[in-house]
Amino acid sequence: MGSPLTLIGLPIALGIIMFGLGLSLTPSDFVRVGRQPKAAAVALACQLLLLPAICFALVLAFRLPPILAVGMMLLAASPGGTTANLYSHLFRGDVALNISLTAINSVIAVVTLPVIVNLAVAYFQPGDMKVGLQLTKTVEVFMIVLVPVALGMLVRGLKPGFAQAMDRPVRIASILILTLVILGAAASSLDVLLANFQALAGIVILFCLFSLGIGFAVPRLLKIERPQAIASAFEVGLHNATLAIVIAQSVLRSPEMTLPGAVYGVLMFPLAAAFGLLITRKRTAAVAG
Repeated sequence: MGSPLTLIGLPIALGIIMFGLGLSLTPSDFVRVGRQPKAAAVALACQLLLLPAICFALVLAFRLPPILAVGMMLLAASPGGTTANLYSHLFRGDVALNISLTAINSVIAVVTLPVIVNLAVAYFQPGDMKVGLQLTKTVEVFMIVLVPVALGMLVRGLKPGFAQAMDRPVRIASILILTLVILGAAASSLDVLLANFQALAGIVILFCLFSLGIGFAVPRLLKIERPQAIASAFEVGLHNATLAIVIAQSVLRSPEMTLPGAVYGVLMFPLAAAFGLLITRKRTAAVAG
């Protein structure tokens, strides 16, 4: 994971994914949040406040080594990924809300992600790592997250026909790249991953289930409509594992810190599918009854 090819290739891979996200966004996606502010505010509160606190509690309960603890907090601080849109569509969520939340989250993460990681490093003190609130780190996160999204939106604004034609191919490429990044992160540190998989699998599964459950239950408790609650569940529950891996490797220069993101990236797909089936069956049973 420390080769120049990896250090350059991973940010490029993520850039393609984020560029593809930008191709699907317009300024109206940001404006749309104002039309359903309650659903958006609740989802963002779950994402930005509840999940880091829950992840911190899980990390302490599982007594993870410092470097893996920071990796988990980095994962918790990462925004929702484009996969959330797909799952929301499959299980009849409000996909438009997903797109808006992904856009807003990507902007907010530029600030919140470095802060949360900085606090995690200060608390867990993994070796001699020093992140701090360095401007260069924030700029790197900004370049990795926002610049490709902005370029994608610019292309869509200037060439809407081209953006529409490229949307499906780029989505497919994004899924393939996402899979390759996760597999690459796992394979490159295979010995370390196997040694830590047992320690990570339990906390990763619990964190994913907590994320999905909170993302759905909190909006429903606050009387938000079911489609918006489903959108919130997948937006809050499916973190951008690729972003966590890229930042751990390319910004923080820590291959070991990529392991929580790699394990999460593999396990989140079946867990999200099972969760979607569960809430769909409960809904079907309730309607039938």
